[in-house]
Amino acid sequence: MSRVAVVTGGTRGIGKAISIALKDAGYKVAATYRQNDKEATAFSEQTGIHTYKWNVVNSESCREGIEQIEKDLGPIDILVNNAGITRDRFFHKMTDDDWHDVTQTNLNSCFTMCRSLINPMRERGFGRIINISSINGQSGQMGQVNYSAAKAGIIGFTKALALENATKGITVNAIAPGYISTEMTDAIPEKVRDNIIAKIPVGRMGKPEEIARAVLFLADDQGSFITGSTLSLNGGQHLV
Repeated sequence: MSRVAVVTGGTRGIGKAISIALKDAGYKVAATYRQNDKEATAFSEQTGIHTYKWNVVNSESCREGIEQIEKDLGPIDILVNNAGITRDRFFHKMTDDDWHDVTQTNLNSCFTMCRSLINPMRERGFGRIINISSINGQSGQMGQVNYSAAKAGIIGFTKALALENATKGITVNAIAPGYISTEMTDAIPEKVRDNIIAKIPVGRMGKPEEIARAVLFLADDQGSFITGSTLSLNGGQHLV
């Protein structure tokens, strides 16, 4: 029987690549999204992947959404916490909303999603939780105090949750991508992109599919000895 995987923010960018890779590998996949109905519908039509709309920051919405996925697809075995946003500006100009919107979406959503799924995973004796952090959660980044704090928090969250659930057949790991070629980075002015690439030893940005392959590696049934780890995929830009 195919395992069921949920990918938050799973219809665009890195999340889209992860959803498609999991489906191609034989998983039953549910991709969540928050706003763009038209894009989500097109994604489902193109890929055959089920999409579900809710705000992953809200605990009740998470419980209801997960309940619907399990009715449609079965018990959830794999969770990829990928949902994230940016509200970039220097800290002395940052508003309360800039801070709270980013920390809630990027970090608090890991709590709300995991809290809804951890007990069923513990009862079944199996689970794979993969949290998408960032190079900027490891190294910091000017203009991203909110984003860097949230992504660094994901790494601590991952380690502690992994320790609590290691005896229950549940692994919890993080992936920290470097600069990946997506719609967001494609919108960066060419000169700025060139400056970014000049700092990456392999000489290019990463591809969403490269992050997806790392998710497949960590999601596999045979990955039971890997937990509490952070896998850095950044082309050598930041070595940890």
